[in-house]
Amino acid sequence: MELYYSFSVLIVLASFFSYLNLRYLKLPSTIGIMIIAMLSSIVLVLTGSLFPKTFDHFSTLLQDVDFTEVLMGAMLNFLLFAGAIHINLVDLREQRAPVIIFSTVSVVISTFAVGALVFYITPIFGFHIPFIYSLLFGALISPTDPIAVMGVLKEANVKKSLETKVAGESLFNDGVAVVIFAVILQLAQGTDVDLSFTNISWLLVKEALGGFVLGTILGIGASNAMRKIDDYKVSVLITLSVVMGGYLIAHSIHISGPLTMVAAGIVIGNYGKRTAMSAVTKDYLNKFWELIDEILNAILFLFIGFELLIIHNITDYWLIGLCCIVIVLFSRFLSIYIPVVVIPFKNKFSSGTIKVLVWGGLRGGVSIALVLSMDEGPYKPLLVGITYFVVVFSIIVQGLTVGKLAKKVLSVEEV
Repeated sequence: MELYYSFSVLIVLASFFSYLNLRYLKLPSTIGIMIIAMLSSIVLVLTGSLFPKTFDHFSTLLQDVDFTEVLMGAMLNFLLFAGAIHINLVDLREQRAPVIIFSTVSVVISTFAVGALVFYITPIFGFHIPFIYSLLFGALISPTDPIAVMGVLKEANVKKSLETKVAGESLFNDGVAVVIFAVILQLAQGTDVDLSFTNISWLLVKEALGGFVLGTILGIGASNAMRKIDDYKVSVLITLSVVMGGYLIAHSIHISGPLTMVAAGIVIGNYGKRTAMSAVTKDYLNKFWELIDEILNAILFLFIGFELLIIHNITDYWLIGLCCIVIVLFSRFLSIYIPVVVIPFKNKFSSGTIKVLVWGGLRGGVSIALVLSMDEGPYKPLLVGITYFVVVFSIIVQGLTVGKLAKKVLSVEEV
């Protein structure tokens, strides 16, 4: 009953905030909802002494929800599948080289760049973070968030080739980022970890390749099943079973659930739609997953906005938070610029494309979920605080301006 109560409150708030955004703010849905939730959080904090029971009740409701488990174990799978099912495989194949490099090599470069800069710069602001925890922050903040990125790209109206680069990178970099984060977290907590190249490579291959193989098998199996019946109601149920059952399988054999969802979505969105569905079934399936995408995005960004209520003493971290915003952006630039200069890509990257790739690398719920998954310790409050500053800046400032930046710098360039 408590789960139903919490979910009901979130749905009511998400629908109310969505209405307010469309009626008055007229911002992209996810960004508008998050801004209203943050403003509501500030009002609750300011009026907490006047209405202590209301403030405590709402704070307790948020704390009772395991954000990490809800996002990483449930919502992310639906959202990644919903995004991947609309990815054109031909477009993705054309951009495969930059997508692969940016979702692997760039994550590693960014992790170490952020870690080193945070370690050497933060003492200026009176904070001393051990290098291993600075590196941990680099790992959790480096992956671009597929939910935030794809939600903003819908509104930005950028060219298809650039959209595929940014969306493809964000869909595929989670597997690498989670492995790096998990290894560094175990080191930070004093757990013995085999850091040999062979072991780390095996973990990455198992996560990534295992997820791709499982997702492909699920996608082909579901497509073949749908081809034999071609009923839109059953087809929707089959795709739901792929997402929910596929995650259970991936979790049980310790491979990447997110990459499983991406692979399954791409297969069904291309092979399945082309060979297994009538126009009616395809239309219903597209609309169903668009609706799921919108609802879950609304709830997710509502969560992010209200997380402000449960981050204690967040005002203590505003200065170092602003500094970390600059560090993360600079590290993002390095992680894009170095591969572009060193690797001979088939299509050259213009300076405008690099600017959009850097500014369009949004951070979101995945980073918050990872930092909240850490055990309680002396450095967690600081890492949670600066992560929140980076994510909020990324979604609001970068998210609202990336479309305008793309139009400005790419108006005379061919992406």
